[in-house]
Amino acid sequence: MESILKIENLNKNFGTFAAVDDISLEVQAGEIFGFLGPNGAGKTTTIKMLAGLLLPDSGRITINGNILSENPLACKSDTGYIPDRPWLFEKLTGMEYLQFVASLYTLPEETFLTNSTHYLGLFDLQDWQHHLIEGYSHGMRQKLIMTSVMMLDQPLLIIDEPMVGLDPKAARIVKELFKQKAAQGTTIFLSTHSLEIAEELCDKIAIITNGKLHIMGTMDTLRKKAGKEDSDLEEIFLQLTGAWEMQSVIQALKEQ
Repeated sequence: MESILKIENLNKNFGTFAAVDDISLEVQAGEIFGFLGPNGAGKTTTIKMLAGLLLPDSGRITINGNILSENPLACKSDTGYIPDRPWLFEKLTGMEYLQFVASLYTLPEETFLTNSTHYLGLFDLQDWQHHLIEGYSHGMRQKLIMTSVMMLDQPLLIIDEPMVGLDPKAARIVKELFKQKAAQGTTIFLSTHSLEIAEELCDKIAIITNGKLHIMGTMDTLRKKAGKEDSDLEEIFLQLTGAWEMQSVIQALKEQ
């Protein structure tokens, strides 16, 4: 399979703190790749470097055959980025924002009209598309930024906590869209604290702790590494991140 995303010996320090410590991994075309870890593990820092928002101290990121440090525009053109906290231009309407994004990526007008109409309909935003974004709820903003990325149809999607603020219907639609996009060859690099979603969607999973890549592989690989052949991802995650002792705390709370 063709590699769409390759990370080699990636490092990022903030003073003496190593936020990302020598991470290397590779993601193939059409894979949904889960990037998991506890709070402060380095997930968002890594994602911001992949999106070109932070410069690494060392290491190399290759996206669809282009090295990010050498050809950032090509890499960003091939990447759709959905942050954990959507920041939007509040004095634009939803449609104006979509038009702005489409212009940045030189999306043909016919494709824009077809795709934007499709995703606005999926996310029940048709009646809000001409309203100012400042009047949108958090969930509506998340749906709008999801629409803005999905309509571009890029080969790589980098997504940080996609379900935050979404209602159950929208969350189900997003999961189905991810599956559909992956089946069509889109690569999805997904960071989430929802282990159920990661287990349901991801072909491979990487778990990082303290800035280091702890383990990477399929669910079967993770089960073998944790020595828990019949466990779900939550149990495996707690075992591999050293948080298993919390189970005794939970048990004590149940017995109170």
